[in-house]
Amino acid sequence: MDDVIIIGGSFAGLADALQLGRARRKVTVLDTGLPRNRFAGHSHGLLGHDHKPPLDILAEARQQLARYPTIRLVNARADSISGAIDDFSVLTGDGESLAARRLILSYGVVDQMPDVPGFAEGWGTSIVPCPYCDGFEVAGQHWGLVWSGRQSHNYVRLYHDWTDTLTLFADGHDIPPDIRADLGHRNIPVVDGRITGIAHHGGHHATVELDTGPNVAVDILFAHPRNKPSASLHESLGLATVDSPLGIALKVDERRETSMPGIYAAGDLANPLMASVTTASSHGAMAGIFSQQSMLV
Repeated sequence: MDDVIIIGGSFAGLADALQLGRARRKVTVLDTGLPRNRFAGHSHGLLGHDHKPPLDILAEARQQLARYPTIRLVNARADSISGAIDDFSVLTGDGESLAARRLILSYGVVDQMPDVPGFAEGWGTSIVPCPYCDGFEVAGQHWGLVWSGRQSHNYVRLYHDWTDTLTLFADGHDIPPDIRADLGHRNIPVVDGRITGIAHHGGHHATVELDTGPNVAVDILFAHPRNKPSASLHESLGLATVDSPLGIALKVDERRETSMPGIYAAGDLANPLMASVTTASSHGAMAGIFSQQSMLV
Protein backbone atom coordinates (compact mmCIF):
# COMPACT_ATOMS: atom_id res chain seq x y z
CA MET A 1 0.00 0.00 0.00
CA ASP A 2 1.17 3.52 -0.83
CA ASP A 3 1.13 6.26 1.73
CA VAL A 4 -0.25 8.67 -0.89
CA ILE A 5 -1.56 8.40 -4.43
CA ILE A 6 -1.39 11.67 -6.36
CA ILE A 7 -3.75 11.96 -9.31
CA GLY A 8 -2.33 14.52 -11.73
CA GLY A 9 1.38 15.09 -12.27
CA SER A 10 1.80 18.68 -13.43
CA PHE A 11 3.19 21.50 -11.28
CA ALA A 12 0.98 20.86 -8.25
CA GLY A 13 1.20 17.07 -8.39
CA LEU A 14 4.98 16.97 -8.72
CA ALA A 15 5.34 19.51 -5.90
CA ASP A 16 3.18 17.19 -3.78
CA ALA A 17 5.43 14.26 -4.61
CA LEU A 18 8.66 16.13 -3.89
CA GLN A 19 7.67 16.92 -0.30
CA LEU A 20 6.41 13.40 0.33
CA GLY A 21 9.46 11.78 -1.26
CA ARG A 22 11.76 13.85 0.92
CA ALA A 23 9.77 12.62 3.93
CA ARG A 24 10.47 9.06 2.68
CA ARG A 25 6.80 8.37 2.15
CA LYS A 26 5.76 5.85 -0.51
CA VAL A 27 4.03 7.72 -3.34
CA THR A 28 2.52 6.92 -6.73
CA VAL A 29 1.81 9.76 -9.16
CA LEU A 30 -0.70 9.07 -11.93
CA ASP A 31 -0.55 11.45 -14.90
CA THR A 32 -1.79 11.54 -18.49
CA GLY A 33 0.77 14.10 -19.71
CA LEU A 34 -1.67 16.85 -20.69
CA PRO A 35 -0.93 19.89 -18.48
CA ARG A 36 -3.22 22.89 -18.87
CA ASN A 37 -0.43 25.25 -19.95
CA ARG A 38 1.02 22.95 -22.63
CA PHE A 39 -0.11 25.49 -25.26
CA ALA A 40 2.13 28.23 -23.84
CA GLY A 41 5.60 28.77 -25.25
CA HIS A 42 7.03 29.95 -21.93
CA SER A 43 6.11 29.90 -18.26
CA HIS A 44 6.69 32.96 -16.11
CA GLY A 45 6.86 33.88 -12.46
CA LEU A 46 8.19 30.60 -11.08
CA LEU A 47 11.36 31.34 -9.13
CA GLY A 48 14.39 29.72 -10.73
CA HIS A 49 12.47 28.76 -13.87
CA ASP A 50 11.27 32.09 -15.24
CA HIS A 51 10.81 32.20 -19.02
CA LYS A 52 11.29 28.48 -19.56
CA PRO A 53 8.92 26.32 -21.65
CA PRO A 54 6.51 24.69 -19.19
CA LEU A 55 7.02 21.20 -20.59
CA ASP A 56 10.77 21.59 -20.09
CA ILE A 57 10.23 22.56 -16.44
CA LEU A 58 8.05 19.51 -15.86
CA ALA A 59 10.56 17.21 -17.58
CA GLU A 60 13.34 18.55 -15.36
CA ALA A 61 11.16 18.10 -12.27
CA ARG A 62 10.52 14.45 -13.14
CA GLN A 63 14.23 13.87 -13.57
CA GLN A 64 14.88 15.37 -10.15
CA LEU A 65 12.22 13.17 -8.55
CA ALA A 66 14.04 10.08 -9.84
CA ARG A 67 16.56 10.39 -6.97
CA TYR A 68 13.81 9.58 -4.46
CA PRO A 69 13.33 5.79 -4.33
CA THR A 70 9.86 5.98 -2.75
CA ILE A 71 8.31 7.96 -5.64
CA ARG A 72 6.81 6.13 -8.60
CA LEU A 73 5.63 8.06 -11.67
CA VAL A 74 3.03 6.23 -13.76
CA ASN A 75 1.66 7.35 -17.12
CA ALA A 76 -1.95 6.34 -16.54
CA ARG A 77 -5.42 7.74 -15.96
CA ALA A 78 -7.33 7.20 -12.72
CA ASP A 79 -10.74 5.78 -13.63
CA SER A 80 -12.33 5.41 -10.20
CA ILE A 81 -11.79 5.92 -6.48
CA SER A 82 -13.35 4.02 -3.61
CA GLY A 83 -12.77 3.45 0.09
CA ALA A 84 -12.08 5.81 2.98
CA ILE A 85 -9.21 7.32 4.93
CA ASP A 86 -6.32 4.86 5.48
CA ASP A 87 -7.84 2.49 2.91
CA PHE A 88 -8.42 4.16 -0.46
CA SER A 89 -8.47 2.23 -3.71
CA VAL A 90 -7.74 3.70 -7.15
CA LEU A 91 -8.43 1.83 -10.38
CA THR A 92 -6.34 3.02 -13.34
CA GLY A 93 -7.22 3.04 -17.01
CA ASP A 94 -4.74 0.20 -17.46
CA GLY A 95 -6.73 -1.97 -15.06
CA GLU A 96 -4.26 -1.70 -12.18
CA SER A 97 -5.72 -1.44 -8.69
CA LEU A 98 -3.73 0.71 -6.26
CA ALA A 99 -4.21 1.26 -2.54
CA ALA A 100 -3.18 4.20 -0.36
CA ARG A 101 -3.78 5.79 3.02
CA ARG A 102 -4.22 9.29 1.53
CA LEU A 103 -5.11 10.80 -1.84
CA ILE A 104 -4.18 14.12 -3.42
CA LEU A 105 -6.26 15.28 -6.37
CA SER A 106 -4.34 17.58 -8.70
CA TYR A 107 -5.75 16.65 -12.09
CA GLY A 108 -6.38 20.27 -13.00
CA VAL A 109 -8.98 21.84 -15.23
CA VAL A 110 -9.67 22.26 -18.93
CA ASP A 111 -10.63 25.57 -20.49
CA GLN A 112 -13.92 25.58 -22.37
CA MET A 113 -13.16 27.29 -25.66
CA PRO A 114 -15.95 29.40 -27.19
CA ASP A 115 -17.13 28.44 -30.66
CA VAL A 116 -15.24 31.30 -32.31
CA PRO A 117 -12.95 30.58 -35.28
CA GLY A 118 -9.34 31.20 -34.29
CA PHE A 119 -9.92 31.25 -30.52
CA ALA A 120 -8.68 27.76 -29.70
CA GLU A 121 -5.82 28.13 -32.19
CA GLY A 122 -4.56 31.26 -30.42
CA TRP A 123 -5.02 30.05 -26.84
CA GLY A 124 -1.78 30.35 -24.92
CA THR A 125 -0.06 32.58 -27.51
CA SER A 126 -2.08 35.56 -28.74
CA ILE A 127 -5.00 34.85 -26.37
CA VAL A 128 -4.10 34.46 -22.70
CA PRO A 129 -5.87 34.66 -19.32
CA CYS A 130 -3.19 35.79 -16.84
CA PRO A 131 -1.27 39.10 -16.70
CA TYR A 132 1.11 37.69 -14.10
CA CYS A 133 2.05 34.98 -16.59
CA ASP A 134 2.37 37.08 -19.76
CA GLY A 135 1.89 40.76 -18.92
CA PHE A 136 5.54 41.78 -18.56
CA GLU A 137 6.43 40.62 -22.07
CA VAL A 138 3.75 42.88 -23.62
CA ALA A 139 3.81 45.75 -21.12
CA GLY A 140 3.05 49.17 -22.58
CA GLN A 141 1.37 47.71 -25.66
CA HIS A 142 -2.24 47.65 -26.83
CA TRP A 143 -4.20 45.06 -24.87
CA GLY A 144 -7.65 43.72 -25.57
CA LEU A 145 -10.02 42.20 -23.02
CA VAL A 146 -13.09 40.11 -23.77
CA TRP A 147 -15.96 40.89 -21.38
CA SER A 148 -16.89 37.85 -19.28
CA GLY A 149 -18.95 39.43 -16.48
CA ARG A 150 -18.56 41.93 -13.68
CA GLN A 151 -15.17 40.47 -12.79
CA SER A 152 -13.89 42.00 -16.03
CA HIS A 153 -14.20 45.42 -14.38
CA ASN A 154 -11.62 44.30 -11.82
CA TYR A 155 -9.33 43.10 -14.61
CA VAL A 156 -9.48 46.57 -16.16
CA ARG A 157 -8.11 48.09 -12.98
CA LEU A 158 -5.55 45.30 -12.56
CA TYR A 159 -4.15 45.67 -16.07
CA HIS A 160 -3.31 49.33 -15.45
CA ASP A 161 -0.03 48.21 -13.85
CA TRP A 162 1.06 46.87 -17.25
CA THR A 163 -0.52 49.11 -19.85
CA ASP A 164 -2.42 52.35 -20.39
CA THR A 165 -3.84 51.20 -23.72
CA LEU A 166 -6.74 48.80 -23.33
CA THR A 167 -9.79 48.03 -25.45
CA LEU A 168 -12.76 46.16 -23.99
CA PHE A 169 -14.78 43.90 -26.29
CA ALA A 170 -18.38 43.51 -25.12
CA ASP A 171 -18.85 40.42 -27.33
CA GLY A 172 -22.61 40.93 -27.48
CA HIS A 173 -23.09 41.29 -23.72
CA ASP A 174 -24.83 44.14 -21.95
CA ILE A 175 -22.31 45.99 -19.80
CA PRO A 176 -24.02 47.66 -16.80
CA PRO A 177 -24.34 51.46 -17.11
CA ASP A 178 -22.29 52.13 -13.97
CA ILE A 179 -19.38 50.12 -15.34
CA ARG A 180 -19.66 51.78 -18.76
CA ALA A 181 -19.50 55.16 -17.03
CA ASP A 182 -16.38 54.15 -15.11
CA LEU A 183 -14.74 52.83 -18.28
CA GLY A 184 -15.46 56.16 -19.97
CA HIS A 185 -13.89 57.99 -17.05
CA ARG A 186 -10.78 55.81 -17.49
CA ASN A 187 -10.70 56.50 -21.26
CA ILE A 188 -11.13 52.81 -22.05
CA PRO A 189 -13.05 52.28 -25.29
CA VAL A 190 -15.80 49.66 -25.41
CA VAL A 191 -16.30 47.87 -28.72
CA ASP A 192 -19.84 46.53 -29.05
CA GLY A 193 -20.84 43.68 -31.31
CA ARG A 194 -20.17 39.97 -31.15
CA ILE A 195 -16.75 38.50 -31.89
CA THR A 196 -16.98 36.33 -35.02
CA GLY A 197 -13.36 35.33 -35.38
CA ILE A 198 -9.79 36.01 -34.34
CA ALA A 199 -6.93 36.22 -36.81
CA HIS A 200 -3.37 35.64 -35.63
CA HIS A 201 -0.25 37.27 -37.01
CA GLY A 202 2.57 35.49 -35.19
CA GLY A 203 3.68 36.04 -31.61
CA HIS A 204 1.06 37.73 -29.48
CA HIS A 205 -0.55 39.87 -32.19
CA ALA A 206 -4.18 39.28 -33.14
CA THR A 207 -7.06 40.93 -34.96
CA VAL A 208 -10.50 40.68 -33.42
CA GLU A 209 -13.18 40.26 -36.10
CA LEU A 210 -16.65 41.61 -35.28
CA ASP A 211 -20.12 41.16 -36.73
CA THR A 212 -20.59 44.93 -36.68
CA GLY A 213 -17.10 45.84 -37.94
CA PRO A 214 -14.58 47.30 -38.24
CA ASN A 215 -12.06 44.74 -37.02
CA VAL A 216 -9.68 45.75 -34.22
CA ALA A 217 -6.00 44.80 -34.02
CA VAL A 218 -4.41 44.31 -30.58
CA ASP A 219 -0.96 43.31 -29.42
CA ILE A 220 -2.43 40.69 -27.08
CA LEU A 221 -5.95 39.57 -26.19
CA PHE A 222 -6.97 38.60 -22.66
CA ALA A 223 -9.97 36.32 -22.21
CA HIS A 224 -11.40 34.25 -19.39
CA PRO A 225 -13.51 31.36 -20.68
CA ARG A 226 -15.00 29.18 -18.00
CA ASN A 227 -13.16 26.02 -17.11
CA LYS A 228 -14.15 22.68 -15.65
CA PRO A 229 -12.28 19.89 -13.85
CA SER A 230 -10.48 17.63 -16.30
CA ALA A 231 -11.95 14.53 -14.62
CA SER A 232 -15.11 13.72 -12.65
CA LEU A 233 -13.59 11.74 -9.78
CA HIS A 234 -14.59 14.42 -7.28
CA GLU A 235 -18.21 14.09 -8.38
CA SER A 236 -18.29 10.34 -7.74
CA LEU A 237 -16.86 11.02 -4.27
CA GLY A 238 -19.39 13.76 -3.54
CA LEU A 239 -16.70 16.31 -2.68
CA ALA A 240 -17.83 19.85 -1.91
CA THR A 241 -17.13 22.45 -4.59
CA VAL A 242 -17.26 26.21 -4.97
CA ASP A 243 -18.62 28.01 -8.05
CA SER A 244 -16.57 31.00 -9.16
CA PRO A 245 -16.95 33.25 -12.23
CA LEU A 246 -14.28 31.13 -13.90
CA GLY A 247 -15.72 27.70 -13.12
CA ILE A 248 -16.01 24.96 -10.55
CA ALA A 249 -13.22 24.33 -8.00
CA LEU A 250 -12.90 21.86 -5.15
CA LYS A 251 -13.47 23.30 -1.71
CA VAL A 252 -10.48 22.83 0.60
CA ASP A 253 -9.55 24.00 4.08
CA GLU A 254 -6.37 25.75 5.18
CA ARG A 255 -4.54 22.40 5.09
CA ARG A 256 -5.71 21.72 1.51
CA GLU A 257 -8.01 18.91 2.70
CA THR A 258 -11.31 18.43 0.88
CA SER A 259 -14.69 17.70 2.46
CA MET A 260 -13.76 13.99 2.62
CA PRO A 261 -11.18 13.09 5.31
CA GLY A 262 -7.92 11.88 3.85
CA ILE A 263 -8.39 13.44 0.41
CA TYR A 264 -6.45 16.61 -0.39
CA ALA A 265 -6.50 18.81 -3.48
CA ALA A 266 -4.09 21.26 -5.07
CA GLY A 267 -3.44 23.24 -8.23
CA ASP A 268 -6.00 24.79 -10.55
CA LEU A 269 -8.53 22.14 -9.51
CA ALA A 270 -8.72 23.72 -6.04
CA ASN A 271 -7.97 27.35 -6.88
CA PRO A 272 -11.08 29.41 -7.72
CA LEU A 273 -9.00 32.59 -8.13
CA MET A 274 -6.41 33.52 -10.75
CA ALA A 275 -4.33 30.40 -11.36
CA SER A 276 -0.60 30.25 -12.08
CA VAL A 277 2.26 27.77 -11.91
CA THR A 278 3.52 29.60 -8.81
CA THR A 279 0.31 29.10 -6.82
CA ALA A 280 -0.08 25.55 -8.13
CA SER A 281 3.43 24.63 -6.97
CA SER A 282 2.93 26.32 -3.60
CA HIS A 283 -0.42 24.67 -2.93
CA GLY A 284 0.96 21.35 -4.10
CA ALA A 285 3.82 21.52 -1.61
CA MET A 286 1.32 22.37 1.14
CA ALA A 287 -0.92 19.42 0.25
CA GLY A 288 2.07 17.09 0.31
CA ILE A 289 3.27 18.32 3.70
CA PHE A 290 -0.15 18.32 5.34
CA SER A 291 -1.06 14.85 4.02
CA GLN A 292 2.22 13.54 5.42
CA GLN A 293 1.58 15.16 8.80
CA SER A 294 -1.90 13.64 8.93
CA MET A 295 -0.33 10.17 8.97
CA LEU A 296 1.93 10.77 11.99
CA VAL A 297 1.42 8.35 14.89
